[in-house]
Amino acid sequence: MTKHSAIRRSGQVLALAAAGAVALLLPGGAPGGVSVAHASPRPAAAPVADAGPATDVTSSGLLPRRGPLVVAHRGASGYAPENTLAAARAADEAGATWVETDVQRTADGELVLLHDTTLARTTDVEQVFPGRAPWNVADFTAAEIDRLDAGSWYGEEFAGEPVPTLAEFTRELASNGQRLLLELKSPALYPGIEEEILDELRGDGWLHERRPGDRVVLQSFDAASVRTVHELAPRVETGFLGTPAVADLPAYAAFADQINPRHTDVTAAYVEEIQSLRGPHGRPVKVYVWTVNDGARAVELAGLGVDGIISDVPDVIADALRRR
Repeated sequence: MTKHSAIRRSGQVLALAAAGAVALLLPGGAPGGVSVAHASPRPAAAPVADAGPATDVTSSGLLPRRGPLVVAHRGASGYAPENTLAAARAADEAGATWVETDVQRTADGELVLLHDTTLARTTDVEQVFPGRAPWNVADFTAAEIDRLDAGSWYGEEFAGEPVPTLAEFTRELASNGQRLLLELKSPALYPGIEEEILDELRGDGWLHERRPGDRVVLQSFDAASVRTVHELAPRVETGFLGTPAVADLPAYAAFADQINPRHTDVTAAYVEEIQSLRGPHGRPVKVYVWTVNDGARAVELAGLGVDGIISDVPDVIADALRRR
């Protein structure tokens, strides 16, 4: 059994058990998640317990405070190839209201969704364009990337799945009434990408929020990029990916509403230090941890007080949190 098959199978078993134990209503309307038309058949997953963060109840019709918000990582990438429309649909089937994905830019200026700065791992670019090593995203046009298969590496049932554009992905999320956590991947490679992303999201209505963070959050490991987003669009909620020193946290809180570390880097004291600060919108800074695929670990992290948990298998994590 492949790694992905094992994750899919474990998620199916736990999700089926959860479906019989609890049924929770999820909000509609605002964008953010996914549904699985091209994923392999599996039992219906229990909805994600889409509670508001422990320090702040969202205003977009989410459930009452019941613990951390669960976010689908690169779509529900435990069930479908990452950052594809199939992964978006899988997140919807898993009940995930919030979906995380990664954005980069092609040689001719199209915003596309890929995690790696090279196309080699998640597409068949080496077969289609054998003489173009190292196959950097920035060296290919949108039309060239559109020729690639971004699904077969994960499973034959996903053969032919394309690399989506940001516009295609957000349309999918909007049709499912879900929300978007968008990571700017290696933005230093793409000067000006922050403004281009904001222009596209604004044009598609994603920045028309009742309050910051209702529908979309932009995050990055690049602090300068996060600061640029905040300066260009002060009402947009932002997140910094990483683990700043405690002494540096106030400086980050000036432009980041979230500090999002790797889950192995957090302690209760560190979470408390972050949440004691007010972010650029006057609310406590939130802590979303990544990438958590074990239910027991998710329960531990909830005990530390984190506001969100990002996972490849959001239904599995939500079920564990409901049962704690």
